[in-house]
Amino acid sequence: MAMNTVEVAYATPEKQLILTVQVPAGTTVEQCIEQSGIRQHFNDIDLSQQKVGIWNKATKLHAEPRDGDRIEIYRALIADPKAVRKRRAEKAKQEGRADKVTGGRPDAKRNQRSKE
Repeated sequence: MAMNTVEVAYATPEKQLILTVQVPAGTTVEQCIEQSGIRQHFNDIDLSQQKVGIWNKATKLHAEPRDGDRIEIYRALIADPKAVRKRRAEKAKQEGRADKVTGGRPDAKRNQRSKE
């Protein structure tokens, strides 16, 4: 039977772990995660809640990784990225680092004219 070598990766702010496991061809992502034993190192992994991916591309637990693939278990986002960007833009406007209407740099138009 053909065997595949895959890596299973998970990280927290304090710790990162990548485990290599050999599995029969046709093994699912979920089975690879279980066989890797990574849950013994991180008790916060909950595959019913967390997303997984192969090489930074989201995938399903029933997908079949290929030989050499890296399976990644993703942690839940702490903050909504859109909300964070919006707060940062508002702060820049308040501090005068961004144009109040366009959100762009306040001196961008001035610099554009001086180049002409």
